[in-house]
Amino acid sequence: MSFFGFGQNADIDIILDGAESRRMAEIRGEDGRKLRHYLYYDGETVSGKVNITLKKPGAKLEHQGMKIEFIGQIELFYDRGNHHEFTSLVKELVRPGELTQNTSYSFEFNNVEKPYESYTGANVRLRYFLRVTIVRRLTDIVREMDLIVHALSSYPEMNNPIKMEVGIEDCLHIEFEYNKSKYHLRDVIVGKIYFLLVRIKIKHMEIAIIKREITGSGPNTFNENETIAKYEIMDGAPVRGESIPIRLFLAGYEVTPTMRDINKKFSVRYYLNLVLVDEEERRYFKQQEITLWRKGELVRKPIQQANAVMSTAQAAPQVAKVKPELKLDPDSLPEEQGKGDTAVIADSVKAPTPPSNDNPTESPVA
Repeated sequence: MSFFGFGQNADIDIILDGAESRRMAEIRGEDGRKLRHYLYYDGETVSGKVNITLKKPGAKLEHQGMKIEFIGQIELFYDRGNHHEFTSLVKELVRPGELTQNTSYSFEFNNVEKPYESYTGANVRLRYFLRVTIVRRLTDIVREMDLIVHALSSYPEMNNPIKMEVGIEDCLHIEFEYNKSKYHLRDVIVGKIYFLLVRIKIKHMEIAIIKREITGSGPNTFNENETIAKYEIMDGAPVRGESIPIRLFLAGYEVTPTMRDINKKFSVRYYLNLVLVDEEERRYFKQQEITLWRKGELVRKPIQQANAVMSTAQAAPQVAKVKPELKLDPDSLPEEQGKGDTAVIADSVKAPTPPSNDNPTESPVA
């Protein structure tokens, strides 16, 4: 309804260049539903047209100017009043005046820097969008269009296997090994569990992928754990010397790349959680952090550089060897524990430390 110039008497449409051939990607909305938007990468140019359509032919639209913005922002759900913008570009479409007919304006943001990947979690959302504003005296006419950004990574230079011996003194000694510590989003996690000493009546064993979302800082820090996948990999009591294989495909799950201290607002980390349950329903678990990264589908490197990378990848990986020195905590398993109790399996050998700052962080999951 429009009285005395109130209301919106024009429609705004944003048409992207090359939209017919551009890929679209899915992202989860705040309500859990999947949304599809056009996909962009870091450094790509964002261009197109803005079409202004008057609702009533022959009518006039007075305005104080029109502009289009490319915005990247982080929204913390517990602080919705404040939006933290890390990217903001503005283009003026037209100066103040009036429109008497349908009009189209072109825009172009050259080589736009998009440093982070689009993300929607339990307590935070990182989004990119185009916003067109027709400035008016009373009420602006605004139209937004969301975009999805994927952050591509190259193969990690160092990707050592994870090998660790853990246990409870004189009760349980196991050794688990994963083929590497960094996986792309469609990779396969391959590993083995070796039982070196079993004096506890184990009922079954399971492995889970845990996503931990950390938002805020200081007293306003919020941790949200989500179980992405859970598998039972053993049923029944194991014996000494038994080996349990692990093969877990990531392609079937909604996972994102690992995010660390994004704009000092939030982090997203992934863990492999190994859980053993005894006949008295006591749970013994060990978490190991892994790094996930997005693999580019198109190789854009020169041929000579690609051959150099291939020859490097074919070289035999060097696995850091650590001499086991068991330092088991005798208090890890109290003599009198009720059903449903949980104990953390103590370390005896540390995993090789990756070259970056992504050192594993271990904490019990409730």
